[in-house]
Amino acid sequence: MAAPKPEDISHPPMEQLQGLEYCIDSNPSWGEAIVLGFQHYILALGTAVMIPSFLVPLMGGTDDDKVRVVQTLLFVTGINTLIQTLFGTRLPTVVGGSHAFIVPIISIIHDSSLMQIYDNHERFLQTMRATQGALIVSSSLQIILGYSQLWGICSRFFSPLGMVPVIALVGFGLFDRGFPVLGKCVEIGVPMLILFVALSQYLKHIHARRFPVFERFAVLISVTIIWAYAHVLTAGGAYRHRPEKTQVNCRTDRANLISSAPWIKIPYPLQWGPPTFDAGHCFGMMAAALASLVESTGAYKAASRLASATPPPAHVLSRGIGWQGIGILLDGLFGAGTGSTVSVLCKHLEQLIDTIFGLVFCRENVGLLGLTRVGSRRVIQISAGFMIFFSILGKGNSFVSLALSLSLTAANAK
Repeated sequence: MAAPKPEDISHPPMEQLQGLEYCIDSNPSWGEAIVLGFQHYILALGTAVMIPSFLVPLMGGTDDDKVRVVQTLLFVTGINTLIQTLFGTRLPTVVGGSHAFIVPIISIIHDSSLMQIYDNHERFLQTMRATQGALIVSSSLQIILGYSQLWGICSRFFSPLGMVPVIALVGFGLFDRGFPVLGKCVEIGVPMLILFVALSQYLKHIHARRFPVFERFAVLISVTIIWAYAHVLTAGGAYRHRPEKTQVNCRTDRANLISSAPWIKIPYPLQWGPPTFDAGHCFGMMAAALASLVESTGAYKAASRLASATPPPAHVLSRGIGWQGIGILLDGLFGAGTGSTVSVLCKHLEQLIDTIFGLVFCRENVGLLGLTRVGSRRVIQISAGFMIFFSILGKGNSFVSLALSLSLTAANAK
């Protein structure tokens, strides 16, 4: 009797997520799916706000530039997510901005030829164009490895021993730019962190009419409560006599996101001007694209497990990587400010340890599948619709971004 093919083997029972409510092809009711999709949008918005908020000021950009980059990154994230769920691996994964590209982008920002430009706006435009060119060239790496099926062949020889150090080094290298920022506004960040852990881990068994409200909507409930709490502190004058840095990080009226955002703005290709190309910039960005390849490979396997699907076979994995390369190409053409990868987040410490040694270093939306126990593809596609809609409706997206920005670091520190 011939041995079964790898793609025909499903997960052993102990490897599947226990208590899954909806798998990849089963869908919750439309009302529940819309709320769950909005929750995935909230998490994707966290990365879409955090990365431009860090990079754009270094480039010399203003608040207006930052808002446009946030809108562009969110718009491209929605498109890439739809492409991946419809034509790529077809797993319930959000393809959003990647922190792996931050290091080469910082090297571009500090390029001597760009640092010599004294006009901040012109320096921002030139830096963004150089970043666009590097992203466009680096996308060819994933496109070639994906559509040639080479990555699928190579992935058969990957092991956690080789994958984990690459992704862990990327994640740990950026640690000092993530979790320590929580200390800039302790009175907002720490309550957010405690509230989310309490709702998602200790109160998840509380049901309302046999519905696990806290388990399904822990992120939405936490962000809403902390936003109201932060607004009360701001309106009550708690920061009136505090240092300027504390007011910028804690007040709800200092982000300038709403005032700087247009009512309606559709991102379009080459909106920052024609991209420029430099060999040094391109090779640095290709190294980040390679790290993104490894990260996404593990994330696809994690998503298939959490959605109760079979492990993606080599040809499906290659197809997904190819479409991810197309996504990075779109990032470069639209000027999203960073490249794309699959967004993942760990459910809790036990899953973090298991995932690090078995699959990949974890971050955002994939883990929300395990947190809510809903692995439906439709939910992710609805979240992509929210991303595209709110990226065009500038004021609405900026209001949600402002509410989220106060608890952003805590949410990502989980």
